Amino acid sequence: MNDQVHIVRKWWASALMIGAVVGLASLLVGALGTKTGIWGFEGGFMLLAVGTVLAAVVFFLGVIAYVYSWTKKLPAERGAVLVGLIISVAILGLMFSQFRAATSVPSIHNISTDTENPPQFDKIIPLREAQGANPLQYDTATLADAQRKAYPQVQPLISNQSAQEMIARAANVMQGMGLEVVDINPAAGRVEATDTTFWFGFKDDVVVRVQSEGAGSVVDVRSVSRVGQSDLGENAERIREILAGLRGD
Repeated sequence: MNDQVHIVRKWWASALMIGAVVGLASLLVGALGTKTGIWGFEGGFMLLAVGTVLAAVVFFLGVIAYVYSWTKKLPAERGAVLVGLIISVAILGLMFSQFRAATSVPSIHNISTDTENPPQFDKIIPLREAQGANPLQYDTATLADAQRKAYPQVQPLISNQSAQEMIARAANVMQGMGLEVVDINPAAGRVEATDTTFWFGFKDDVVVRVQSEGAGSVVDVRSVSRVGQSDLGENAERIREILAGLRGD
């Protein structure tokens, strides 16, 4: 009887550890499958949800099992349970941080320094259409106010450098940030680029518009996600980084 109880305890401890590992694998496979194009971001998010639910179940049962193994002085079982708890806490912590990021910013994904006349894409448009990406129309009535409240520092850059100099500088800055520069058009005063996220391989498109003003120039930047409703603040942060690079901060 004691042997049977011991086997059951070890089985439960191992099951909790395996459940946590499967939850972690769901997150990794979901991200990798989305990044490599095996499935769309919806499939990746579904696996993300599966991994999170598994982690929550493992955490709840793991706390009970760990307290039991501690009070009954069962070090072997306690070790496996602890591994499961550590993995589940890491998963839940990651998901909680993403949730906080999502709820701390407006649910928008189209950010521009010029909300009245946003910079327009050209060469990137066919790439977005081929992927069935979010529309590029900038709805000033709904987006501008939300953007100004959340990201008041996203403003045009006034430079004493010429438009041609700023075009070249913009391309260099974006390349230095790891973006793929798709097109440089000095005549149109435009640079287009794409940024690909590490985790899911999401693509966000960027256009920099440079217009002459006196002896200097005015630089506007726009960053738009191809998929998803909320960008978790990434587009605004990308614009801030580009502007900082152009200023030489």
